[in-house]
Amino acid sequence: MLYINGFIYFTGANFALTMVAATLCVMFAPTAAGPGIPEIKAYLNGVDTPNMFGASTLIVKIIGSIGAVSAGLDLGKEGPLVHIGACLASLLGQGGSDNYRLKWRWLRYLQNDRDRRDLITCGASSGVCAAFRAPVGGVLFALEEVASWWRSALLWRTFFSTAIVVVVLRGFMEYCDSGKCGLFGKGGLILFDVSSVSVTYHINDLLPVALIGIIGGVLGSLYNHLLHKVLRLYSLINEKGRTAKLLLSLGVSLLTSICLYLLPFLAPCTPCDPTLDAACPTVGRSGNFKRFNCPNGYYNDLASLLHATNDDAVRNIFSTGTPTEFRAISLLIFFAIYCILGLFTFGIAVPSGLFLPIILMGSAYGRLLALMMGSHIYIDQGLYAVLGAAALMSGSMRMTVSLCVIFLELTNNLLLLPIMMFVLLIAKTVGDAFNPSIYEIILDLKGLPFLEANPEPWMRNLTVGELAAAKPSVVSLGGIEKVVRVVEVLKSTKHNGFPVVDQGVPSPIGMPTGATELHGLVLRSHLVAVLRKKWFLKERRRTEEWEVREQFMSVDLAQKGPKIQEVVLTEDEMDMYIDLHPFTNTTPYTVVETMSVAKAVVLFRQVALRHLLIVPKYQGAGISPIVGILTRQDLIAHNILGAFPHLAKKEKSESTNS
Repeated sequence: MLYINGFIYFTGANFALTMVAATLCVMFAPTAAGPGIPEIKAYLNGVDTPNMFGASTLIVKIIGSIGAVSAGLDLGKEGPLVHIGACLASLLGQGGSDNYRLKWRWLRYLQNDRDRRDLITCGASSGVCAAFRAPVGGVLFALEEVASWWRSALLWRTFFSTAIVVVVLRGFMEYCDSGKCGLFGKGGLILFDVSSVSVTYHINDLLPVALIGIIGGVLGSLYNHLLHKVLRLYSLINEKGRTAKLLLSLGVSLLTSICLYLLPFLAPCTPCDPTLDAACPTVGRSGNFKRFNCPNGYYNDLASLLHATNDDAVRNIFSTGTPTEFRAISLLIFFAIYCILGLFTFGIAVPSGLFLPIILMGSAYGRLLALMMGSHIYIDQGLYAVLGAAALMSGSMRMTVSLCVIFLELTNNLLLLPIMMFVLLIAKTVGDAFNPSIYEIILDLKGLPFLEANPEPWMRNLTVGELAAAKPSVVSLGGIEKVVRVVEVLKSTKHNGFPVVDQGVPSPIGMPTGATELHGLVLRSHLVAVLRKKWFLKERRRTEEWEVREQFMSVDLAQKGPKIQEVVLTEDEMDMYIDLHPFTNTTPYTVVETMSVAKAVVLFRQVALRHLLIVPKYQGAGISPIVGILTRQDLIAHNILGAFPHLAKKEKSESTNS
C-alpha cells in the first residue's frame, strides 16, 4: 500500500506540473514550447518568427520550464534558458513591450535590425552561460551554432555579457553556500568537478576512446532520424487543435511517471561499500545511493539515477573512483528509457531542452562501455561517462569547439582536452555522414527559410536573371506616387521591399531622352510609417530635406508600426501624393542578371541582406532598369528546385550515381 500511495502522489504531482506548463504554452504563448534555439538561429540568419521574443513568450517560458523540469519530464532547462536570454535582450532592444504598455524611451535607439540582432546574440550566449556556468563556452556557442554573421565587436560584447552572468551567479552561490537558500540548495560554478582525477593516457586507451566517438556519431544520427519521425507524427496530432496538444503532453507525463517509478523495481539491491566516505544509503534529496525499495545497508543504483534531479543524476553517473557503484543492467535500462522518453518528450507543448537528456544518454553508454572493458582500460569510468556524453552531443548537434570548452568548464579538468577533441571530431565526422544536425532538421520541419553557408553545386549553372524570370514580375513604385497606388500595392502584395523607379529622368549628353532611373529601394515598414503619419502632398512635387526632418526621426522609421489594414484614410487623402525619395535607400545591393545564383547566395548571406536587386546587363531607353528582386525565400534550394524541375532530376540522378 505504501508503494501505491507513493506512486499516486508521484504521478499526480508530475501530472499537475505538466498541465500547468502545457496549458500556458497552448493557451497563451505557443512559441514558448520547445527549446527556441532553432528559431533564434533562424532569426539571426534573417528569418523573423512572429511573437518569438515577446513579453508573453518570456513569462510563459520561465514558468513553463520550471513546471516541465519539476514534472520529471525527460528534458533540460538549457534550451529554455537560451530562449529566455534572447527574449530579455529583444525586449531591451525594443525599449520594452508595446502589448503591455511597458516602454522605456531611453532604450529606443537600439531598435535597428543590427543592434537587435547583436543583443539577441548576447542574450543567447548568456543563456548558455547561465545553464552550464561556462562563460567562454557561451561565447563560442553563439559563434559556432546560432550566429550567421559575426563581427569583432560582437566577440567582446558577448564575452562581456557572459562575464556579467558569471559574476551574478557567483554572488548568489556564495550566499546560498551558507545554507540560507533552503530548497534552492548550494553549489559552485563547476557543476561536475572531476579535477581531482589524474588523467594518464596509454596506447590501449586510443581504441576505446575512438570507439566512443564512433558510437556517439552513429547513435546521434540515429537519434536525429527517429526524432524527425516523431516530430512529423506530432505535427499531425497538433494540427487537430489545442485539446490534442494538451492531451499529448499529459499522456507523455503519465508515461514518464510510470517508467520512472516502476523501472527501479527491476534493479537488484546492492550492498553499501563500508570503505566509502559518503553516506549509504543516502538520506535526503541528493546523493549517489538511493535506498528506494531496499533494506537498510543496501541501495538501488537505478533509483539513484532515475529518482534524482537531472543535475544530480549527471553528478552520480560522472562520479569518479566508483567502479562498482552501477551495474551494467541498470546502466542499460537507464540508457534505453532515456532514449525512448527523450524521443517522445521533445516536441510536446512545453518548454524543453535537448542538452541534458543527451548528456545523460551519452554518459550512460560511456560508462557502460567502460564497465564492459573492465581492466583493459586505464581511464576512470567517470571520465568515460564524460566522453560518452560529449560524443553523443556532437553526434546529434554537430558542435565541436563550443562543446569542448563547455565540457572542460563543466568538469574543471584541462587534462581531458586532447581526448575530448579527439572524441568530438570523430563523432561529428561520423554523424555528418548520415544526416544533418538536430537543429537543422527542426528548422526544415518548421519550414523556416534558413540560408546555408555554402550554396549547392548546381546553383553555379543558374543565373539570377533566369531565377527572376521564373517569378512573378517585380512590383515597383514611382519616385512620387499617389496615396491610393501605395495603399493598393501594400494590400495586394506581401513584399517587404519595393524598387523605386523614376520615369523621364534627364539623360546625359548623347543619350536618348525619357530614360528611367533606378532610384533605390523602399521598405514596407517605411511606407506604412508615412501613411500612418499622413505626410501627404497636395501636388506632385519633390520635397526638401528640411521638410522631412521636421516630421520624421530615425527612431520613427526603425520601430515596428501597425499593419496597413489598421491605417484609416479618407477619400481626399487617397487622391494626394507621397514623395518616396527621402525614404528610399539609394544604395541597395544590386547584381547583374548574368551573375550565378551560387554567388548571389554567398553575397546575400555574408552581407546579411533582406533584398537583392537584379539589374539588366544592357541599359538604355526602353529597357527597364530593374529585372527583378531576390529575397531569402527565392534562394532556398528546394524553392529553386520547385521552379526548375530539370535541376531536381539532374541532382537526383547525380546523387544516385555517386
